Amino acid sequence: MEVKVQRKSLKFIPDSKRVVTRFFNNGDERTKQLIGRILDFSDEKVANELSKTLEEFKGRHRNLKKTFKVHCGHFEGLINAMGVSYDNLTANQKMLIGSYSTMEYSIESAALFNPSIIEDFNQSFLKEGEKRVIISFRATGEGHLSSIVFRRAILDKNNNLQVLKAKNHIDLPEIGFKVSYDKQRFVNKMQELKIPEVYISEIMDPLPDHFGYFELKHAVNKLLEDDAIDDTKKMALQEMTWLVDSYYDLKFHEESDITERVIFPNSIAESRGIEDARFVRFTDDNGEETIYATYTAYNGHTIIPKLLSTHDFLNFRIMPIHGNAAQNKNFALFPRKINGKYAMLARIDGYNNYVMFSDRITLWSDPIKIQEPKFAWDLTQIGNCGSPIYTDDGWLILTHGVGPMRRYSIGASLLDLEDPTKVIGRLKEPLLSPSKEEREGYVPNVVYSCGGMIHNDSLIIPYAVSDYASSYATVQLSTLLKALKQSLD
Repeated sequence: MEVKVQRKSLKFIPDSKRVVTRFFNNGDERTKQLIGRILDFSDEKVANELSKTLEEFKGRHRNLKKTFKVHCGHFEGLINAMGVSYDNLTANQKMLIGSYSTMEYSIESAALFNPSIIEDFNQSFLKEGEKRVIISFRATGEGHLSSIVFRRAILDKNNNLQVLKAKNHIDLPEIGFKVSYDKQRFVNKMQELKIPEVYISEIMDPLPDHFGYFELKHAVNKLLEDDAIDDTKKMALQEMTWLVDSYYDLKFHEESDITERVIFPNSIAESRGIEDARFVRFTDDNGEETIYATYTAYNGHTIIPKLLSTHDFLNFRIMPIHGNAAQNKNFALFPRKINGKYAMLARIDGYNNYVMFSDRITLWSDPIKIQEPKFAWDLTQIGNCGSPIYTDDGWLILTHGVGPMRRYSIGASLLDLEDPTKVIGRLKEPLLSPSKEEREGYVPNVVYSCGGMIHNDSLIIPYAVSDYASSYATVQLSTLLKALKQSLD
């Protein structure tokens, strides 16, 4: 049975004008020389040079003076080591030093892709048949560094998407790290990362059952100061630091628009990017709703699946995912518990689809394989394209498949509502494959999604176009479900 897909003409294109400020470290030696030159300036020259920079970048960022002060503060130890009292520097000297330690970074200069879409909490002042939605994207800039950005839009009764204009400023949030850690859970996660037991014991044995963020950081940094440390031990200690930095909270300014908020890599564990966030609006047994997103943190050689939660898109909590199944990519949370347990999809081994259940939303073990590559279009691997979507007929999941010439396509499957280990429908042909117009991009021949939704008896599929831009398509839900139910006959 053929399922028709309607591609929409709307395109989300990366915008290089969207920039944030980042700390820029030129290395200790060059920085000391730079600071020395600035300290030779007269007070008048310092004020003039600072004024020029503030004037030139006025309107591009909020509160640049505060940013410059913060970035200068990163060099407090270095400045004191130069024989100069950091506390005795004037405010203008600190800000001028900070200006040379600041750079603009264009967060989506390279790509705006792998979108997911969810219903907004706010559904007021809409016409009949309309729905307000939030779309998340993986934004990629210089060095292929990925972050999460947002757009707000309204779906009308005909499933046309009216996207609200993105604001010019982009705000980075205040970051707060977790105060206390459970020792045994932390040890378990280090074992999952395959950190050698001898190094775990050396650090963890002296710590109490519940320890603080700075206690562990201090213990690790003290050992890293040893010049004789071998590379294996150094890597293990760095991974401990990456792990403790993986727990943190984000708080954006209340006056910022959602399009001005970016979740940028904030810990060493994700220093090479935040990848492919799959957002879902989760309803707990008591009716409380929370927005969750699962994403992949990457530091250049280690992958950590992580969980993000928010109730307002202003305050976010970030946590790593634990358990023997906390590996690889493609974690996607079901939008509610099943038989009293959280449920999750994942691609544990890199090419098959799994489902698992847990009493704790951050602890995942004992995955159950539910799908393998089967058809020509997904013969290399199969995985999910976002969180399952509830329908009366079953859990609708979008899947991605990789075929010849590493072509990514999007398909669909149906899982039993009470027992999602049972696949009750699976399309033999993909819903979406790259068209001729969609084949060119950063990674050719790819269409990919991180989550769709249902609106007006249609499945809305936002999707990436060859890892460069994004668009969306619609499918009549009743037709799709009929085809899925017939697919296993």
